[in-house]
Amino acid sequence: MKPTNSPKTYRVKSFGCQMNVYDGERMAEMLGERGIVPAPEGEDADLVVLNTCHIREKAAEKVYSDIGRLTKGKTQDKAPMIAVAGCVAQAEGEEIMARAPAVSMVVGPQAYHRLPEMLDKAVQGERATDTDMPAIAKFAALPERKRTNPASFLTVQEGCDKFCTYCVVPYTRGAEISRPYGDLVTEARKLVDAGAKEITLLGQNVSAWSGENDKGQAVGLAGLIRDLAKVDGLARIRYTTSHPADMDADLIAAHGEIDKLMPFLHLPVQAGSDRVLKAMNRSHTAESYLRLLERFRAARPDLALSGDFIVGFPGETDAEFEETLKLVDAVGYAQAFSFKYSPRPGTPAASMEGQVAKEVMDERLQRLQAALNRDQWAFNRATEGRTCEVLVERKGKHPGQWLGKTPWLQSAWFEGDVGIGDLVQVELVEAGPNSLAGRLRERVAA
Repeated sequence: MKPTNSPKTYRVKSFGCQMNVYDGERMAEMLGERGIVPAPEGEDADLVVLNTCHIREKAAEKVYSDIGRLTKGKTQDKAPMIAVAGCVAQAEGEEIMARAPAVSMVVGPQAYHRLPEMLDKAVQGERATDTDMPAIAKFAALPERKRTNPASFLTVQEGCDKFCTYCVVPYTRGAEISRPYGDLVTEARKLVDAGAKEITLLGQNVSAWSGENDKGQAVGLAGLIRDLAKVDGLARIRYTTSHPADMDADLIAAHGEIDKLMPFLHLPVQAGSDRVLKAMNRSHTAESYLRLLERFRAARPDLALSGDFIVGFPGETDAEFEETLKLVDAVGYAQAFSFKYSPRPGTPAASMEGQVAKEVMDERLQRLQAALNRDQWAFNRATEGRTCEVLVERKGKHPGQWLGKTPWLQSAWFEGDVGIGDLVQVELVEAGPNSLAGRLRERVAA
């Protein structure tokens, strides 16, 4: 399927992590620079970018399913041009091109800045693949941020050197690398000028970020956060995702010292069994992880905690799974993500003995999620009666209704005369398992 006309509309469909969301936004900006506009809701796009994630089970098969849906029943002149981007593209680019002739472009997460020139080739009927991994070269080639959401993402670090035995990130995103300090401060200011009130700093291992500030001093993530907090107009700062091995004393202290740093921490643990953690090549134990959380809570007592869990890792016994439940009970997570282990090709865990039966993993995941949901609802109920600042992000389902996030990353809805991007005081009056109903009190002074 070889398109002959330049696309006039596009749609970017991003899967997986927030870094993919950021990458999707940047690809959309590049397409916008070429005069291509988003396809109206409910209408087919001339160009569809599938921005993929390779972390979960059957990720590649889901890509082929999407390609099939996009092309099924379409004639050649009506089928969209398709680009596959992201981590599945990086891992399986040549196979995608061989297996899916409807795909015009395959581009990895470190090469998507070359999407416009690949598009030029595709318009001429030339299929193109680019899965090179140049160190952060893409950022200099991306267009200037001109408009954004009130809550925006800023990638500060990419790649991972930890080589957890279940994880493909070191192979699809490459080694840990930090973007330069000056570039990040500049981009943060431009995001604020474009409408951002909150910025979430992103990285596969964001707490490993390091650089030199404008005085030539070596700084870590805490130093970057301290300086971003000085940006006029920026009201909130968050960061994700971190590794317990890189959480230093300065970052812990920052949570108690910087008002703009929100009281929320996402810190994956993955399991509660020390033997399983060692098999995963995680550098922490359950005890060291709990002690680390104690230090964060001492610095910021109202801190909301989030984590990641994998159940059914090869060799995990019933008793070891119970240790995970015990850790969950000890922490009391405000929210968390949990998944069944799925073997990723090329990772050490995929060939380990003791692969756990699917029905066992299903039962464990149900029990774990029941505990996590219990604690999330308990955390939400504990905030009933509080009045807090909410950043308005979008309209609700009903006229006059608005949705936003509390400092603890809870979704809150309320009614009132406000607008997207407003910071307002909201009394949290009724907690549900996933969100809270609120009552508008007043706007926050700019």
